[in-house]
Amino acid sequence: MLKKQQPKRIDSRHESRRILVQALFAFSFFEKRPLSVFIDQFLNEFPPVVYDRKLLEQVGQSISPALVETDQLIEKAAPEWPVDQIAKIDLAVLRLSVYEMAIARSIPYKVAIDEAVELAKEFGGETSSKFVNGVLGTIAREQGVIVEDVK
Repeated sequence: MLKKQQPKRIDSRHESRRILVQALFAFSFFEKRPLSVFIDQFLNEFPPVVYDRKLLEQVGQSISPALVETDQLIEKAAPEWPVDQIAKIDLAVLRLSVYEMAIARSIPYKVAIDEAVELAKEFGGETSSKFVNGVLGTIAREQGVIVEDVK
Protein backbone atom coordinates (compact mmCIF):
# COMPACT_ATOMS: atom_id res chain seq x y z
CA MET A 1 0.00 0.00 0.00
CA LEU A 2 1.35 3.43 -0.95
CA LYS A 3 1.69 6.06 1.70
CA LYS A 4 -0.36 9.13 1.12
CA GLN A 5 1.97 12.09 0.70
CA GLN A 6 1.33 15.04 2.92
CA PRO A 7 0.98 18.34 1.11
CA LYS A 8 4.04 20.53 1.48
CA ARG A 9 3.53 23.02 4.28
CA ILE A 10 4.08 26.57 3.13
CA ASP A 11 6.27 28.62 5.42
CA SER A 12 5.04 32.20 5.07
CA ARG A 13 8.21 33.67 6.61
CA HIS A 14 10.40 31.76 4.16
CA GLU A 15 8.20 32.88 1.26
CA SER A 16 8.52 36.45 2.52
CA ARG A 17 12.30 36.13 2.58
CA ARG A 18 12.23 34.78 -0.98
CA ILE A 19 10.36 37.92 -2.03
CA LEU A 20 12.76 40.14 -0.08
CA VAL A 21 15.84 38.52 -1.66
CA GLN A 22 14.40 39.02 -5.13
CA ALA A 23 13.49 42.62 -4.33
CA LEU A 24 16.96 43.29 -2.89
CA PHE A 25 18.49 41.78 -6.03
CA ALA A 26 16.44 44.10 -8.27
CA PHE A 27 17.17 47.02 -5.93
CA SER A 28 20.93 46.44 -6.36
CA PHE A 29 20.56 47.56 -10.00
CA PHE A 30 18.37 50.60 -9.25
CA GLU A 31 19.33 51.82 -5.76
CA LYS A 32 17.77 55.23 -6.33
CA ARG A 33 14.28 53.67 -6.20
CA PRO A 34 12.79 52.63 -2.85
CA LEU A 35 12.99 48.93 -2.02
CA SER A 36 9.23 48.93 -1.41
CA VAL A 37 8.68 49.51 -5.15
CA PHE A 38 10.38 46.19 -5.92
CA ILE A 39 8.55 44.35 -3.16
CA ASP A 40 5.22 45.60 -4.50
CA GLN A 41 6.26 44.65 -8.02
CA PHE A 42 6.99 41.06 -6.99
CA LEU A 43 3.73 40.82 -5.09
CA ASN A 44 1.74 42.13 -8.06
CA GLU A 45 3.46 40.41 -10.99
CA PHE A 46 3.92 36.88 -9.75
CA PRO A 47 1.44 34.24 -8.64
CA PRO A 48 0.17 34.87 -5.15
CA VAL A 49 1.95 33.04 -2.37
CA VAL A 50 1.35 32.84 1.33
CA TYR A 51 3.61 35.41 2.90
CA ASP A 52 4.02 37.31 6.12
CA ARG A 53 2.95 40.87 5.28
CA LYS A 54 4.24 42.19 8.62
CA LEU A 55 7.72 40.81 7.92
CA LEU A 56 7.71 42.25 4.39
CA GLU A 57 6.64 45.68 5.60
CA GLN A 58 8.97 45.76 8.59
CA VAL A 59 12.09 44.63 6.74
CA GLY A 60 11.15 46.47 3.57
CA GLN A 61 11.00 49.78 5.43
CA SER A 62 13.99 49.36 7.70
CA ILE A 63 16.63 47.51 5.70
CA SER A 64 17.48 50.28 3.21
CA PRO A 65 18.73 52.77 5.83
CA ALA A 66 20.78 49.95 7.38
CA LEU A 67 22.55 48.89 4.17
CA VAL A 68 25.72 50.86 4.91
CA GLU A 69 26.09 49.12 8.28
CA THR A 70 25.08 45.77 6.78
CA ASP A 71 27.63 46.09 3.98
CA GLN A 72 30.35 47.06 6.46
CA LEU A 73 29.74 43.84 8.40
CA ILE A 74 29.86 41.83 5.17
CA GLU A 75 33.11 43.49 4.05
CA LYS A 76 34.70 42.93 7.45
CA ALA A 77 33.75 39.24 7.37
CA ALA A 78 34.94 38.78 3.76
CA PRO A 79 37.72 41.34 3.24
CA GLU A 80 38.91 39.64 0.04
CA TRP A 81 35.44 40.24 -1.46
CA PRO A 82 34.47 43.93 -1.64
CA VAL A 83 30.69 44.34 -1.75
CA ASP A 84 30.80 45.55 -5.37
CA GLN A 85 32.54 42.29 -6.39
CA ILE A 86 30.11 39.90 -4.70
CA ALA A 87 27.53 38.36 -7.04
CA LYS A 88 24.41 40.50 -6.70
CA ILE A 89 22.18 37.58 -5.74
CA ASP A 90 24.64 36.44 -3.05
CA LEU A 91 24.80 40.02 -1.81
CA ALA A 92 21.00 40.18 -1.63
CA VAL A 93 20.92 37.01 0.48
CA LEU A 94 23.71 38.29 2.71
CA ARG A 95 22.14 41.72 3.16
CA LEU A 96 18.84 40.25 4.28
CA SER A 97 20.43 37.73 6.64
CA VAL A 98 22.94 40.13 8.15
CA TYR A 99 20.20 42.69 8.64
CA GLU A 100 17.90 40.21 10.39
CA MET A 101 20.52 38.58 12.60
CA ALA A 102 22.99 41.38 13.39
CA ILE A 103 21.24 44.71 12.86
CA ALA A 104 17.58 44.16 13.74
CA ARG A 105 18.39 41.06 15.80
CA SER A 106 14.93 39.82 14.92
CA ILE A 107 15.82 36.14 14.48
CA PRO A 108 18.41 33.82 16.01
CA TYR A 109 21.71 33.48 14.16
CA LYS A 110 21.20 29.80 13.43
CA VAL A 111 17.80 30.47 11.85
CA ALA A 112 19.24 33.33 9.77
CA ILE A 113 22.14 31.20 8.56
CA ASP A 114 19.93 28.20 7.75
CA GLU A 115 17.50 30.41 5.82
CA ALA A 116 20.32 32.16 3.97
CA VAL A 117 21.95 28.90 2.94
CA GLU A 118 18.63 27.62 1.59
CA LEU A 119 18.02 30.86 -0.32
CA ALA A 120 21.57 30.80 -1.71
CA LYS A 121 21.03 27.22 -2.91
CA GLU A 122 17.79 28.24 -4.57
CA PHE A 123 18.87 31.48 -6.22
CA GLY A 124 22.67 31.48 -6.30
CA GLY A 125 25.40 29.70 -8.14
CA GLU A 126 27.17 26.45 -7.38
CA THR A 127 29.31 27.88 -4.55
CA SER A 128 26.89 30.51 -3.27
CA SER A 129 25.65 28.54 -0.28
CA LYS A 130 29.19 27.85 0.96
CA PHE A 131 30.20 31.48 0.51
CA VAL A 132 27.09 32.78 2.29
CA ASN A 133 27.53 30.24 5.09
CA GLY A 134 31.16 31.25 5.59
CA VAL A 135 30.46 34.98 5.69
CA LEU A 136 27.52 34.60 8.08
CA GLY A 137 29.46 32.18 10.29
CA THR A 138 32.27 34.73 10.54
CA ILE A 139 29.84 37.50 11.44
CA ALA A 140 28.20 35.29 14.06
CA ARG A 141 31.59 34.53 15.62
CA GLU A 142 32.56 38.22 15.54
CA GLN A 143 29.28 39.07 17.26
CA GLY A 144 30.19 36.62 20.04
CA VAL A 145 27.65 33.97 19.13
CA ILE A 146 28.73 30.35 19.30
CA VAL A 147 27.89 28.75 15.99
CA GLU A 148 27.65 24.98 15.85
CA ASP A 149 26.38 22.62 13.19
CA VAL A 150 26.27 25.30 10.55
CA LYS A 151 25.52 23.78 7.15
